Amino acid sequence: MDDRTVWITGAAGLIGSSLLRTAPIHAPAWRPRGLTRQTVDLTDDQTVRLLFQQDHPAAIIHCAALSRSVACEAQPALARKLNVDVTAHLSELAESIPFVFFSTDLVFDGRQGHYTEQASPRALTVYAETKLAAERVVLANPGHTVVRTSLNGGTSPSGDRGFNEQIRRAWEAGRMLRFFTDEFRSPLPAVVTAQAVWALLEAGRPGLYHLAGSQRLSRWEIGQLLAARWPQLHPRLEPGSLRDYAGPPRSPDTSLDCSRVQALLPSRLPGLAEWLATNPDVVF
Repeated sequence: MDDRTVWITGAAGLIGSSLLRTAPIHAPAWRPRGLTRQTVDLTDDQTVRLLFQQDHPAAIIHCAALSRSVACEAQPALARKLNVDVTAHLSELAESIPFVFFSTDLVFDGRQGHYTEQASPRALTVYAETKLAAERVVLANPGHTVVRTSLNGGTSPSGDRGFNEQIRRAWEAGRMLRFFTDEFRSPLPAVVTAQAVWALLEAGRPGLYHLAGSQRLSRWEIGQLLAARWPQLHPRLEPGSLRDYAGPPRSPDTSLDCSRVQALLPSRLPGLAEWLATNPDVVF
């Protein structure tokens, strides 16, 4: 393999597959190799080490994770193994090369919103706890990078990894969906996330970055945008409130301030409404 090979773990997921699709245009100097569950078991340290020695990648972008919050709550030991231990091993292998790790806006408790990288995290869930623990491992190497992102949408190989895909499936089945009016995120199309990560990797500026949409939206506003996008589905939606929610803890406002990464990017990070309006013919 040439010396510009870059591993992309979780290549069958939403962001990983978007990185592969956008590489020819936005990272032509890199030779991406997508790693999936079918190609390598990332929990098998010996196999991963041998593959690393064989490929000798020049960088790793680590997208693979147990990201379903319900699954993490049900299997905390597995969540730690996949989200922390695997990350620690890959970070160790990548000691002397660029390593980009995907984290989440959910490392914050959501009491403040518009979080900068200097804000103090406070995880409320097992998923967030494991991501925060992995962040600390990665950032112990000053040459490595953590990217905290928010809701990502788009088209994934399995058809169910983007937040929009889950909503679309529910509406295709005729289900009524309730969207909180008082829970806020900074959603972004995964293709934009991928383009930004390629630019960040090329910039050679490691560290901690927030990478999300420039528009703070409530779940209800997100639902309305998607309903307008897909009138043919006859979407059924109603507003709800976190005050009436009785499930596991939720962070009410994890909107992110992305000005630090924006300064390194060749184009502006759009809000979801803007991106949908300027890309009417793109499947989303």
